[in-house]
Parts: sequence; C-alpha cells; structure tokens
Amino acid sequence: MGKPQTPLLYGRDPLVGSLIPSLTGLAYDERARRKRDFGDDVPVVLLTGQHGLGRSAVLDALARNYHKRIPLAHVRVVVPGASAVVLAVPARSGGVPAAPAADFVQILERIVCALAPGLGLFPVLLPGLFAVSGWSAGDADGRDAVCARHARLLIACGLIAGGERDVARQWSERVEASVAEAAGAAAAGVAAQDDDGSQPVTAAILRELQSLRGLAPARNWYGRRHTTPDHATGKPDALLELGRRFHRGGDYQHAVENTLMAAFLDEVAAAYGLVRQLNREPWPLILLDEAHAPGGQRFLDLLLEHRATARRPHRERITVVATRLGDVPQEEAPQAVRRELADLLSAVGGARPKKAAAIWQRTGHDPSAGLLVVPLTPLGRDDVLSMLDRASARLLHPHLATALHSLTGGHPAASTVLCDAVVHAARQDSTVAPRDLLDLHTAQGRPVTQVLLEDLLPDRRQRDRLLVLCLARDNATAESLAKTLGLEGPEQLPANAAAQYLVERQWQQSVPVDARLVESRLLQSLLVHEARRTSPPPDDPHSWHEIHRLLRLRHEQGSAQEEADALRHNLAAGNAAEVVAMLADEFGAEEAVQKVEHWLKCLRHCATAPTPPSGGTASDVDSRAVHGGWSDDRVEIALGEHAARYTHLDEAGRCINRLLHALWYLSEPYADAAIDPDAETLCQAVGDELGFLSRRHNTWYAALGRAARDWPVAARKRQELPVPGSEGS
Repeated sequence: MGKPQTPLLYGRDPLVGSLIPSLTGLAYDERARRKRDFGDDVPVVLLTGQHGLGRSAVLDALARNYHKRIPLAHVRVVVPGASAVVLAVPARSGGVPAAPAADFVQILERIVCALAPGLGLFPVLLPGLFAVSGWSAGDADGRDAVCARHARLLIACGLIAGGERDVARQWSERVEASVAEAAGAAAAGVAAQDDDGSQPVTAAILRELQSLRGLAPARNWYGRRHTTPDHATGKPDALLELGRRFHRGGDYQHAVENTLMAAFLDEVAAAYGLVRQLNREPWPLILLDEAHAPGGQRFLDLLLEHRATARRPHRERITVVATRLGDVPQEEAPQAVRRELADLLSAVGGARPKKAAAIWQRTGHDPSAGLLVVPLTPLGRDDVLSMLDRASARLLHPHLATALHSLTGGHPAASTVLCDAVVHAARQDSTVAPRDLLDLHTAQGRPVTQVLLEDLLPDRRQRDRLLVLCLARDNATAESLAKTLGLEGPEQLPANAAAQYLVERQWQQSVPVDARLVESRLLQSLLVHEARRTSPPPDDPHSWHEIHRLLRLRHEQGSAQEEADALRHNLAAGNAAEVVAMLADEFGAEEAVQKVEHWLKCLRHCATAPTPPSGGTASDVDSRAVHGGWSDDRVEIALGEHAARYTHLDEAGRCINRLLHALWYLSEPYADAAIDPDAETLCQAVGDELGFLSRRHNTWYAALGRAARDWPVAARKRQELPVPGSEGS
C-alpha cells in the first residue's frame, strides 16, 4: 500500500516552510537540518484569525511533519469541535454550554506527558503538579478526574506501567487507603508523616508518589523559592505548602503557577546539557491550540514574563507556536511584533527567508516584546485553483476558481469544503459552473452549506435562529420578526443574543443596531442559501414565503424610506409581477409622488433580493412562487424570451420587467461580467432598458439617461449602482 497523502496547506508556506524551520533547526517537509536563527532569545509565535482560517490546521500539519523528529507537545486548550469562551466575553449567549478548557496546570501536565519520554522524568515539576492537583474528601467525580490525569503522568514518566484506566483505578485505591491510614493514625494520636492535618488528600498523594521516587530534590527546589516558616516545627514541607498556597487562590495561586513555569523551564534547560548542545539536538516544539482560552492565555503570559526577565536564569529556546481566535488588541500586547505572512520571506528570491532580525527582535522590557503575532490571511485565487487541479478541467467552468474565491473571500475552511465538493462532483462526471457552488454535496452526500454552517456556527440554537433572522434588514427588524414567530430561549432578545454569539465567534466586532444582523458576506450567503434549501412548505408559518410576507408587511407599515425593503421582500417571495406593477405605476403616474432618485433606489435595492426556493412545474412564474415552485428564468425574461407572459403590460411595464430581472440576476455573486457571458449581455441590456425608459418620461429623462450610462459600467465592476443626485448612493 502506498503512503497516505498528507493534507496540503495552501498559502501558508512562509510560515511552515520558513519561520518554523528557522526556530526548530529542522526543515518542515524533508528530513534535513536548517540554520537556527534568533540565538538564545526566541519569540513565541502567535497565529491569529477568525474561525476557519486554518489556525488549527497549521498546528496539525506541524505536528504531523515534526512527529518523532523533535520533542513535541501538541495541546488543545479547548475540546476540538466546540467553542471556547473568548476572553473579555463573560458568558455565552445561550445554547451549548462553553466547552471544557484546560487550565494552566492541566496544560503543563499534557506537556509533561508528551515530553517526558524523550527528555526525562521531570523530578521537580512532576511532584509540584501532583501537589496542586488533589481533590476534596468525598468528591468521587473530582477524584476520578484527577486520578486519570495522574495516571497519564505516571505512565509517561515511566513510574508505573499499564493501561491508563487500570493505573488510574490502582492509584485512586492507593491514595484513598493512605488517607484512611493517616486518619486512623491521627485518631490514635500518632502524627502522620508530612501531614499537618490541613491537606490529607494532598499529603496522601505525595506519600504514594514518594514510594515511587524520591521527593527530596523537589522539596529542596521549592523550599528555596518559598521559605514560609512552619511555626510548629520550623521545617515546612515545601510541597504541601505549594499545594496549600495554590488552593488559596488569587495571588497565591498565581505565584504557584509562576513557580511551576519556572520549574518547567529549569528542567528543560537542564536536559539540554553539553552533549545535546554539541550534537545540535532540536529543542522541544510546543503547539498550543486555542490559546485565547484562560488556561492558554495564562501559559503564554507566564512564559513571556520569564523570558522578559533581565537576568534570565533559563536560557532555553523552546519553540512555542500558539493560536488565538481573533486579533490581539494593541493594549494587551503593546510591544508585540506583528508580521504578515508575506513579511516572513525575502522580497528577492521568493522562497528565501528574511534574516531573523528583520522578522523579530526584542525591542522592550514588556513581556509582550517576546511575542511575534502572525495573522493568517485568506487564500489567494491561485491557491483555490491549486485545490481544484485535482478535478478534470473538462468538467469545470474555466473561471470557477475566480467565482469560488469571490464567494468565499478566500476563507480556507469554506474554500476547502467547496473545492472538495467540486472535485467529488467532477469525479461523478458532473459539470460544475459558478452558479452550482452552493448546491453541491460532499462526498458523504451532505449539502455543503449545512456542513459549513455546522462547522462555523456550532451552537445549533443560534444557528437555527440566524437561518431565519438573517433574512431581516437589520437587528431591530430581526427582533420584531423573532417576536412575531415566537422564537423562544432563555434570552429576552433572541436577535440580540444571536448577534452577540457572532461577536463571541469573532465574525464581527459589535452587535449591529441599524446594520445587517450578519456582517460577514460569506456567512450571510451560506445562511440565506441554507434557509432557502431547508424552507418548509409555503403554508408553514416559518416558511421562506411566510417570513418574507411578514417582513414585507412590516416595511409597508413603515416610512416611505422602507418601500424599497417592502419591494425586496415581495420579490424574494417570488412575486415579481407585483413588484413590477408597483414600479410601473409610480413610473407612469401623471404627477410623481416620489422623486426619480427614490424610484431608482427602490429598483436598485429590491433587485438584491435572494431568490425563492426552486422547483415545481407551474407555467406562470408567480403561480410557481405561490406554490413553492419558483424556477430561475431571470436571464430569459431579461432578454425578452418570455414576452408572451407579459402581454397585459404596456410598453414601459414590459421594459421595467426586463430591467428588474436583469438587475436581479446581476446581484448574484457568480454573475461577474468578466467570467459570465450572460452577465455581460445583461449589463448591456440594463443600459438599453434605462435608455428606453428615459425617452418615455417627461421629467425623469435626465436622471434615467445618466443611469443608463453609469449602471452598466458599475455592474461590470461589481460596484454599487450610483443614483444620480443622491449623496452616498
């Protein structure tokens, strides 16, 4: 059997092929050494970006390629596939509870488990970790969780052999027996060794650990750092004191965590003695995913503080690559060095890395000066084209890469899922055009929009809310719709809670009030398409048609400025004839109630309506819409191929009908005149129809004539259509 193909990373070569090898001294995709840069002072690399930009994928790739080549610890702070509560966000807005995240001690434990087989037993850090991770007497769940963690440490350090479950059970029994024995001795008036009576479980844990290995080195090391006197004996047990201070919380806990970090760095530095240095053995590589969670943030803060110390006691050069959801605020890391991916490569020579000093060097005494922040940027069109090269070009539209990149904005997760679906469709001998992208299915038969939304918005309650509320104009309208539909939940304002969820997921920076509820164009496209795909029948109160009817009624009861929104929702429900009739009535009125600017804005805005659910066989377009069977005849109608359907309209009405359908088609993300012949034809048709209307209106002819010149140009450039005489149009 051949070796399984390693998943490719697109657009991340400057990071994995240049920066990380310069830190580790090992090439990424070949078994070769590289020059190690940055000397004894190395930066912590922090990869930032929103969901789906490939932060975890980069760490997974690094873990695969450096496995067994370097001491490696790959730690996920948050359970994969679930959400972490972002820093500065006090609580989730509802739905699935926040995912369990590792605290600082648990992160250190996982690192020790990964590194101990190659570096040694951690004679100082290991007892410290045991000393701070006891449980309260009678807490069976807490006991089982801690014993499972202890079992992993004992096995990794070679102190006990066996399966994790068996070792955890045996360890629990030993500690519980030791606690009972100490309690019996205390009742008999005999002082238990190493136990002052305040921490019986911790004392028992340490006694059992001491039976496996000596604790004198750890007691001496911690005793030198914490010299709190014991008034009873004058000889405090440094490990018991460490646990006692940790469980007091607050400043005491932070001090103990700082001590544990110092012990970790001290022991790693000690493991790299003269022999390892002469052999140029690579230092450990720590990959810390989801470091924006409190435990990960604490680990990075303590590491950076130790490295910023004027007289560093540990000249270690551990490579740490961490990920963070969203950006790093300037006030949080004032002296961090920020570099784009392109900055990691020399401008001359392409793949050659820049000199280390040009990428990062410490510029201040603040801990954040040790941080190198690299935001992961979207993929380029060429990256998308490389993804599609796995499929037969014969079955793909020649500009499919451009269309897919335009739809996703280069978002790696969305691009990967869609490209995989394209390749799967092509292997089934199906042709794929730009308009087909969101209708594709994965190799497992699932709709791509469903797969992507479950990944990008894992909270099902908020995702289901957004599938409905994304159809509203803004937050206020969405809130009104939620109330009308009776959307329930623990929150008083469902739309506001859904928007807050998007903020937590770093899709936007604030909860909009007068703006669109979902600010991300990609997310909005996915939500609208999935809402259309999953819409129940038209007579259902939560159907696509009923929701747009409710929204239309709301805007019809509003001000004149909301007329465009009312028309847009009417068109989204498939009622094109009603929209054309209203536009034609206003155009043909002897005394226009509204100005031409208002008419053009209504036309422009309503033409951005999403299309109704498709299917059905009814002959009349509006009859099909009513029965849930709309079909996309926009191009044909715009070019006059279905003129027989509209004989009841006068000449201006038929022109407006053609113009509306042309603009409606051109609003689609795939209707790019540069790659779509139909779009180019319709751009020209828009100018012709507006020119025709300008010659048939006594007072609007000048504005319509100008629109006839400007709108085709703007449509070709994918820009907003300008309205003459209207500021900010």
